[in-house]
Amino acid sequence: MSSAGDTADQSLTSTISVPIGGFATASREGSLRTFLGSCVGLAVYERRLKLAGLAHVVLPTAPAKSPLPGKYADSAVPALIAALTSLAAGRRLQLTARLVGGAKMFAFQTGPTVGEQNVQALEKALSLAGIPVVSRDCGGGKGRRMTLEAANGQITIETLGSEPKYL
Repeated sequence: MSSAGDTADQSLTSTISVPIGGFATASREGSLRTFLGSCVGLAVYERRLKLAGLAHVVLPTAPAKSPLPGKYADSAVPALIAALTSLAAGRRLQLTARLVGGAKMFAFQTGPTVGEQNVQALEKALSLAGIPVVSRDCGGGKGRRMTLEAANGQITIETLGSEPKYL
């Protein structure tokens, strides 16, 4: 089981719950799940090797020497790349990314929300790392539950009162 800021690899058919500010990896048949409001779920996937990583990003920029790399957009991207590189054991990675969450949870918010800032920071960090964002389900006014399956890279998004979406 992973804890905030730690990475864990799950190679069997169980599900790892990724906490706020945490990140985790899964391979083959494992799955990763998190609950998102204004935070953004960053899913990074390697299709050939069936490697998946998920970070629960809370804020766009990390303070110096943060012990929670999954919490910040600018540190979550390199942390997931490093964790997936370790799992790949020397094999070349061809990573893609998907973004979920970033809801505007409070009607009184004005200007760019923290969710929008997180999405922009993640897009910038992913671009610098050469990882394309292939899909996203961001914004809106409701929280989501996000599940990433390592076997096929499918993301299931569940929102209260709506049918599940698949990315």
